Amino acid sequence: MKINIGSKNKVKIEAVSELLKDYSDFKDAEIISIEVDSGVSPQPKSLDEAIAGAIKRAKKSFIACDYSFGIESGLMKVPETKTGYMDVTCSAIFDGKNIHLGLSSAFEFPPKVIKYIFEKDENASVAFRELGLTKSEYIGYEEGIIGVLTKNKITRKQYTKEAIRMALIHLENKKLYEIQ
Repeated sequence: MKINIGSKNKVKIEAVSELLKDYSDFKDAEIISIEVDSGVSPQPKSLDEAIAGAIKRAKKSFIACDYSFGIESGLMKVPETKTGYMDVTCSAIFDGKNIHLGLSSAFEFPPKVIKYIFEKDENASVAFRELGLTKSEYIGYEEGIIGVLTKNKITRKQYTKEAIRMALIHLENKKLYEIQ
């Protein structure tokens, strides 16, 4: 079995590779990473945009494979939060015909980060670096912002695995998710 991932980000690649070892149907899969454009902004500012990015990554990387994976993080509006937004990771698995979606848990960025993202039209990694919350140039390729905020109790890789695992529910329970 061959599985493509629509990204060269090592955190996303490791998350898919490590997680699939838990599934008998996928444990021996060959995993190939392919750099593709998400087709969305560097900082998705809505759940719709983050899901669209994950789907585009999955579909664009579906080349001579059995399944392809797209992963995209972004903001979503959440009422009653301090900022009005939370970050969530979306996973899309494409089988050549159907998309299977999963989401991670969500968390809120500090208010000054949200303000920076919207005022400067920058992504969260730049905002965290410019506001002195990390020195990393590529936090999304490391522990991630979730790692910084939780003091590595949860890393970006673990957070990404949540979204992937939720999408895999569809493949583990194919009969339950058949569209009639």
